[in-house]
Amino acid sequence: MPESPNVASAVARIVARREGGALVADVRIGLGYTAVMLDDHRAGVAYTFRKEARGGCSPFKKLRPLLGRHASELLTLLSSEDPIELAVGLACANALVNVDDVRFRPGDILDHLDLRSEDHIGMVGFFGPLVEILEKRGTNMTVFENDQPAGGPTRPAGEAEEILPDCHVAIITATSIINRSIEGLLKAAEGCREVVVLGSSTPLIPEAFPTRKVTWLSCVVVKEPLAILQIVSEGGGMRYFGPHIRKVSLGVSG
Repeated sequence: MPESPNVASAVARIVARREGGALVADVRIGLGYTAVMLDDHRAGVAYTFRKEARGGCSPFKKLRPLLGRHASELLTLLSSEDPIELAVGLACANALVNVDDVRFRPGDILDHLDLRSEDHIGMVGFFGPLVEILEKRGTNMTVFENDQPAGGPTRPAGEAEEILPDCHVAIITATSIINRSIEGLLKAAEGCREVVVLGSSTPLIPEAFPTRKVTWLSCVVVKEPLAILQIVSEGGGMRYFGPHIRKVSLGVSG
């Protein structure tokens, strides 16, 4: 059988059918996040892997200038091997699809997950507010994150694929789409009862995960795009996004 497409290319293909001729009005590639705003003021964000940026003082070279282009052109960046370019493509996709929908459930993902006292949760990416809540509950949890200090439940990210098969619940950062680790992580989590793709980089497109078990997609809908653009330009991230976004989750049927 032919190998299924990776998540990034699936997002590009699916969103390209829906973009409807939208034009790019603004792009910000910040130190923490990348943001794209369309001409109808829809906006989306994605994580910036600034440590992986290449090209010296000009880390983004492709498709210059970006403003005024069709959104479909930015979606082609989802096939790039460069994480900065891919983040621009993903932020554009999120601008197109992460808009209010009656199917979306508001609030934090922990409001919707089926969590049980005996569960072992594997969290790929350090989501501080969730970690704090789960620790207060006494949850058995392992966090996989390279940039957090050692100790407690935190382990190197490279160990996630080995340990996730023994977990009941997997919470996986959507930044794994950008660094192209998501396919291996989702395969490792196939036996989990709940599998969440979480974070502001998440595209709310269940069809992009056709052969992998994902039960929830959880992300943000941008309410105030101009405020988000300014925060991104000033090196801010989720800590400052709060008043200008809406957290939503989408249940994915098996």
